[in-house]
Amino acid sequence: MSQNNLGDKVLVSVSTQYVDDQSDPAEERFVFTYSITIHNTSDIAVKLKSRYWLITDSNGKKVEVQGDGVIGQQPILKPDAKFHYTSGAVVETPVATMEGYYVMINKLDETEFHAPINVFRLAQPNILN
Repeated sequence: MSQNNLGDKVLVSVSTQYVDDQSDPAEERFVFTYSITIHNTSDIAVKLKSRYWLITDSNGKKVEVQGDGVIGQQPILKPDAKFHYTSGAVVETPVATMEGYYVMINKLDETEFHAPINVFRLAQPNILN
């Protein structure tokens, strides 16, 4: 299986939530959680090695975040397995976007590939019509 095909078989779904009690709009502090489910639909075990995020607020400010694993873990997903976690982001505007990828390892031959994370929106409730 080629590297590109394997990346297409690790599916990432996202849901987000605004954290009102930790946010302070007057101080340009908007806190969000995002819950991620990673589903390995391939027939090969894979390991999540690291992550890359690009966070863009509505002022155009971009922040890149990179690091090993997620929430202190580098899970191995067997074929058809899912891994779920929740993390958070703090931005300076009530609307922002996040996108990126996970660097994954094919456990069959130890090659690396990217599992894309499509762009998703962080938005304070009722800010968008």
